[in-house]
Amino acid sequence: MARIDFHSNVADKLLYACRLARKIMSSSEDQNRTIVFTGEIADLKKLDGLLWSFSKTDFLPHCFASDDTAQETPVILVARSALGDLKALPHNDVFVHLSNQMLPDIDSIIARFPRLIEIVSILEDERLAGRERYKAYQTLGHELHHFDQSKNNPN
Repeated sequence: MARIDFHSNVADKLLYACRLARKIMSSSEDQNRTIVFTGEIADLKKLDGLLWSFSKTDFLPHCFASDDTAQETPVILVARSALGDLKALPHNDVFVHLSNQMLPDIDSIIARFPRLIEIVSILEDERLAGRERYKAYQTLGHELHHFDQSKNNPN
């Protein structure tokens, strides 16, 4: 079974995703850790911009899955609507889900990625959708971990 981490009550989901990517990349002993982000295309375009500018000292090489450099780039952005062909994705370490909807063909994704991370914002509709995904993964018998970020949110 896969390890699935839920990071909930996140004030700014995309900025949090940048910090999470930096943490995952820096924690890798072999520096070959790769990350695939999926979500709605509008969110991924915003994430692309943030990955260029969120830190003055850190650079996280990233591109969209359709780019020619995707094979050599450690952080890949792929639209949720383009997940149909998982074999086309160049990486398989960590999968970060930014969308509200349950992933299509979750069994194939979990078989390919040993770690899946769900980021859930403070918005009520996202919290409710996150709870439903949590229950679905629980029913499937996956190892679930919850990281509540509410204490890190500014008032």
